[in-house]
Amino acid sequence: MYRAVAAPPIAAPRPCDQTPRALWCGVPDAPTRWIRTAAQLDQLAAELAGVRAIGIDTEADSLHHYAERVCLIQLTAYRGASWLIDPLAVPDLTPLAPVFADPAVVKVVHGGDNDVTSMRRDFGVTFRTMFDTAIAARLLGDAEVGLQALVRAELGVELSKGSQRDDWSKRPLTAKQEAYALADVAHLMALATRLTTRLADVGRTEWAREEFAALAALVPAPSTRTEPDGFRRIKGSAALSRRKQAVLRELYVWREARAAAADRPPFKIVGPEVLLALAETAPTSVDGVARALASYPRQADQHADVAAAIARGLALPERELPSPKAEGRAAPSAAVKRRIAALRTWRDAQAERLRLDPAIVLSQRVIERIAAAAPGSLDELAAIDGVRRWRVAEWGPALLAAAA
Repeated sequence: MYRAVAAPPIAAPRPCDQTPRALWCGVPDAPTRWIRTAAQLDQLAAELAGVRAIGIDTEADSLHHYAERVCLIQLTAYRGASWLIDPLAVPDLTPLAPVFADPAVVKVVHGGDNDVTSMRRDFGVTFRTMFDTAIAARLLGDAEVGLQALVRAELGVELSKGSQRDDWSKRPLTAKQEAYALADVAHLMALATRLTTRLADVGRTEWAREEFAALAALVPAPSTRTEPDGFRRIKGSAALSRRKQAVLRELYVWREARAAAADRPPFKIVGPEVLLALAETAPTSVDGVARALASYPRQADQHADVAAAIARGLALPERELPSPKAEGRAAPSAAVKRRIAALRTWRDAQAERLRLDPAIVLSQRVIERIAAAAPGSLDELAAIDGVRRWRVAEWGPALLAAAA
């Protein structure tokens, strides 16, 4: 039988000062240090032994290079210093792995899904006991959940986002970049403290704890970038005929190869909307391609290759054209559609009543899973992927009724 399980309260540092501008209960001018050698990393691991909480953020280079990698790790310790870790200089983070995996140490992040998955991908680390300030704010129904907005609202501090789109793989970083990077972790302790109190005040501590555990368990999604059917991720591709989809597929394969060779993000080679337009018009002459790619002068030497890709798509035999639909779920039955509609109606009303984002109450994907499973008991409902125990505890009977 399903039962809500009691658990200890969310661990989070307590600020020394509750005034709006209190940042954290540490040394105001604690030093910032770079970690660029294995010896420095070992020393950092030793200094973090026994710490109650750490704040973590990362910066990557996906806007500037083909394959994303973590280029900077910002770390701050509760009642301690801050560090900038250079993983380009010390790519082996094994000495810090025990700290990240220690359930007694709270890892505070903001919007940490990418931090968790990218650090697991690049360094093989795992996480336990996390606190995500963005998730907490969404569970509380805050209208603005970005770090800048939350720090302003909760702490009265204004953050600059001026370096957000920088190429973090370049060295050395400027003083402005260092300040920007450190600001992203400097306020996490105080922010987590305030949000912990607010969660407890509205009885949503269990909601947060379970969502934080799900965050810590995230794994990197397998890369499908080089698969030919990756063209289906381009908005508008599904509306094309199968023949034009074949052209788009060839263009997509060309763009990926070109991006990898140039070590640039694919969208900087040719934008997805331009690929779609090329597939629609399918110019086979070099001049026609040149006109279509006039705004991409760096690809001037590729016009013949693009024309050849278009010609290949146009020449494919019928049996080799993309399938009418991407492989995946079958169309839902009439009964499942009725359950989806009923669950959406209930979800929207509940979200309005609680002033929450509807996706917090139930995401569309979870709605579809419940509708397909048609659970008849709380245990069956709790077993559905993504439902979470806190939703069953809060709304289990209502969800069963809506799905009946």
